[in-house]
Amino acid sequence: MNSILQDRKECYITRQTGVLHKHHIFFGTGKRKISEDNGFWVWLLPRLHNMSDEGVHFNPQLDKRLKRECQAKYEETHSRAEFMALIGRNYLDD
Repeated sequence: MNSILQDRKECYITRQTGVLHKHHIFFGTGKRKISEDNGFWVWLLPRLHNMSDEGVHFNPQLDKRLKRECQAKYEETHSRAEFMALIGRNYLDD
């Protein structure tokens, strides 16, 4: 499935192209497959993914930003209840 947040292969944060990593916004026990199946992923530069301290895997602010933006986009066409059934947590009211 395509990403619900992007329609082209470029870094979601910087819009740069080149070497990119696919980041599943929700990951861990069963969540990676849910992310893949629902388009809850983005392209990121390696340094913004997991190759530096500013990467989403080490940067709680960036992680939360992506989760919030993903949930908001999903809820443009689905209900909060549908999102909660998939992910089990609401990131928009944090």
